[in-house]
Amino acid sequence: MLRRVVIQTVIWFAIQAVIMMGAAGDWSWAQGWTYIGEVTALSTATTLWLLFNDPELLKARMSSPFKRGQRRRDLLIIAIFTAAIVAWIVLMCVDARRFMWTSVPLAGQIAGAVLIGAGLVLVWETFRANTFATTQVRVQAERQQTVVDSGPYRYIRHPMYAGMVLYLIGTPLMLGSLWGLACVPVLMILLALRTLGEEKVLRQDLAGYVEYTTRTPWRIIPGVW
Repeated sequence: MLRRVVIQTVIWFAIQAVIMMGAAGDWSWAQGWTYIGEVTALSTATTLWLLFNDPELLKARMSSPFKRGQRRRDLLIIAIFTAAIVAWIVLMCVDARRFMWTSVPLAGQIAGAVLIGAGLVLVWETFRANTFATTQVRVQAERQQTVVDSGPYRYIRHPMYAGMVLYLIGTPLMLGSLWGLACVPVLMILLALRTLGEEKVLRQDLAGYVEYTTRTPWRIIPGVW
């Protein structure tokens, strides 16, 4: 498993670098490398924590979400969201570095880095609390899945998606792309659609989830939704 983690991390780092620096047209782009470094470092730390503390969850999350038996609606949303993220990353690099259409002040870039860090830490906290947080939308009866209401789940029902929201807002700020920031609402709508689909499955198939929603009314953003 450790060997697989190392290989996938190196491949993911290389893919990010090729896409971002290729779109930026500048392999010396400091902001881009800083972003890649932060995301890779925090993601690797979370992966290593899972390796030693919850290898079953790590194995599940390292597998493809596109599996036989997965609901078509969810597969479609994942495919669209993945394509949208890639296009979004390319747009930000083209905007912020290649053509420099827009820019973000240094304070905004720092705030973006902080938001990205907070978002990825929240994802880690989600994994700490919920060993059932796999990539597929289904109830894991074979693992006797139960409702999780500890950790961040005490406040919101989908803390991993909340972490992704922070990441989505922080990334264009850190990279310095206002066009990227303008696209965030579209990505958040896709995230909300997956949230609603996941909740439909959990309400139908997971005992005690409906009661949990009454105790914890907010899905992603406390006081908002």
